[in-house]
Amino acid sequence: MPPSQAVLPDWGAWVLVVLTGIVVNLLNNTVIPRWYLLTSMAAAFVLLGIGRAAGLSWRNLGLARDTWAVGLLWAAAIIAVVASVYVVAAVLPLTQSLFQDKRVAADNLGELLFQAGIRIPLGTVFLEEVLFRGVILALAARSMGWLRGAILSSLLFGLWHILPAEAAAGSSPLVEAVANAGGAFGVAIAVAGSVLATAAAGLVFCWLRIRSGSLFASMGLHWATNGLGYLVAYVVKA
Repeated sequence: MPPSQAVLPDWGAWVLVVLTGIVVNLLNNTVIPRWYLLTSMAAAFVLLGIGRAAGLSWRNLGLARDTWAVGLLWAAAIIAVVASVYVVAAVLPLTQSLFQDKRVAADNLGELLFQAGIRIPLGTVFLEEVLFRGVILALAARSMGWLRGAILSSLLFGLWHILPAEAAAGSSPLVEAVANAGGAFGVAIAVAGSVLATAAAGLVFCWLRIRSGSLFASMGLHWATNGLGYLVAYVVKA
């Protein structure tokens, strides 16, 4: 659907996208975190509907069918590279502690595979990529170009992680040390650092999405850093 045939103006799309993002962020992190997977997937499809109503094509969203193959190739290559880096980092004493995370609490193989193979890719990666590298990036690029669109998308991606960063302040030994060192100010510093780092990662995800033409490429890196990170953290913990 070209912009001229859109049934939803850009300003209306932005309002709905922002409201959807705020609601699902609060639901997932504070209100009903147990429903994380369902609320995330539902929100992702709602966001795709908003984008299409605003006149964004599947190509604009990085999901055109003829980009699937190349996107999956990018994703496979990226996952292989990240896996290699993680394996090396996990066996080196200097970097092994970076994978320590109290939130990794899987008690059996089934729970581990559910987290890394279902909850993270469908609940986290799918939603966040559709939201930030799909709808938001495409909407922003249409009015301000890809570069400024990527910057805006990445800044919002960083802010999206404020609530998760607060939770991480008590789970990662490294982050917890920073938080404990300065009390409330230390927590604020730890959260700010996490938000900035996430925003920087968002720029990389945007570059992959734009360079490859496919949302699958950024999905690949996103899952590799989160899903493989979860698996390695479990192994290190064991």
